[in-house]
Amino acid sequence: MTELQIGLAVIGALAVVAVVVYNRWQERRAQREAERAFGSGHADVLLPHERREPTLEPRRPAPPAGAVPAERVDYVMELALPRPAAPALLHEAWAPVERRFSRRALLVVEERSIRAAFQLVSRNGVAGDAEVLEFRSLVETVAAALGARVSAPEMRAALEAARELDRACADADVQVALHVVGIGTAPARFDGSAFQATPRADGVTLTLDVARTRDPGSSYQAMARAGRELARTRGGRLIDDAGHELDERALAAVGRELEAVRLRLAGCGIEPGSPLALRVFS
Repeated sequence: MTELQIGLAVIGALAVVAVVVYNRWQERRAQREAERAFGSGHADVLLPHERREPTLEPRRPAPPAGAVPAERVDYVMELALPRPAAPALLHEAWAPVERRFSRRALLVVEERSIRAAFQLVSRNGVAGDAEVLEFRSLVETVAAALGARVSAPEMRAALEAARELDRACADADVQVALHVVGIGTAPARFDGSAFQATPRADGVTLTLDVARTRDPGSSYQAMARAGRELARTRGGRLIDDAGHELDERALAAVGRELEAVRLRLAGCGIEPGSPLALRVFS
């Protein structure tokens, strides 16, 4: 083999090793996160929400009402207009961005100032560098069409802040699951409740998505009361995922853990159930 061939072979081998090491590091990180999430004495009630692989969804619902760009959650570009833009022209210029990124793109117009935001953090994880670059390019095209000056934050710093927020959100992204068993398959309805009721073979499962629920403490208490009452009136039992019966003491302990989760989210500037929480935990 020539020196060039040997060099290329070494580089190829090092690349393979690097991929293997990175994959194992990712596995260990995921295992550590799972151990943290299940480390409490009520791991069979508080369940980590499944984190999905990043995907590009062709069409998703519009951002929730009241949504505005937020630091660390969004990559925000500022456009300074020479004069207020005609709505038709603005719609035409923004349409390619909306088609490409759907609900991850957010536009806020204020007279001669526009903020174009790209959501970096969601339950899919953190957006990739290539997506942010594409968003920047599209917004620069919008700015050219409107004759606007455009400014943007440093991309690397924005992505690092987003990754830090994502790690904190992953730790606080939990669901509470209570099972009422031994009551048969007759439907159980809880209209207007913040929690979900899902039938199972011998009863029903009650689930609360903590981050997406306003006042999760009160909602959890309502769910626990509903579960206890259903078990009492139908002669069933209230249990966790492992089949352990949940008494008042265990239910109260879970409520205290939920308050700790709420405080972690508040520390990130995210109020459970708020428009920002609905965007991040989507």
